[in-house]
Amino acid sequence: MANTESAKKRIRQTAKRTERNRHYRAASRTHIKKVRRLIAENKLDEAEAVAREAYSTLDKAASKNIVHRRNAARRKGRLMSALAEARAAQNQTK
Repeated sequence: MANTESAKKRIRQTAKRTERNRHYRAASRTHIKKVRRLIAENKLDEAEAVAREAYSTLDKAASKNIVHRRNAARRKGRLMSALAEARAAQNQTK
């Protein structure tokens, strides 16, 4: 356990920040899971709408340094490529 006042204060600050950041991290994960589930169910129009929300939450998290900006960019890129692959597969079957 912390001995100095500054270490105790740092623990309190970290707890506050962790709680505040949890919202953005959880929201981005939830949106990503929704997009992947919708792609698997072949509901691509709905997936694109949820993907926009996912991009927005990832950008917000990156701007607040909750996730690294390159991490957010990588996740967005993977979602975009998954959507593009699903669109291409859907167009081939038609």
